[in-house]
Amino acid sequence: MKKWFIVGACLFLFAGLASAQDFVYRPVNPAFGGDTFNYNWLIASAQAQDLTTDDRQNNVNDRNSLDGFTESLNRQLLSQLSRQIAVEQFGEEGLEDGTYTVGNFQIDVTSDLDGLSITIQDNSVGEQTQIFIPFF
Repeated sequence: MKKWFIVGACLFLFAGLASAQDFVYRPVNPAFGGDTFNYNWLIASAQAQDLTTDDRQNNVNDRNSLDGFTESLNRQLLSQLSRQIAVEQFGEEGLEDGTYTVGNFQIDVTSDLDGLSITIQDNSVGEQTQIFIPFF
């Protein structure tokens, strides 16, 4: 019993010597209140870990004016063709069936009893989109 009393008295006496401090959270990211000097380190670390490449940015740098002109012309022709398809489909004249090639795109127009089917295929990538416009 005397032994437990001595242990308890020692704990009581040394408890006054023990101290603690408050835990304070400080964010690292400057966007969340951290030190602004961490910004350069964070951005450099993120760029070092980024394994993806931005193909759009590389293509813009590699293009010349002739490629830009060709791309613009293709875009205008596709826009005009889509406008013509819409006007002719909903106008009095019907759109003629057939295959149209504009740049890298192949456009197949077929009509049947249910409506008009337009298939657009990008030959450079191999992707295909189909649009169906029903007759009313």
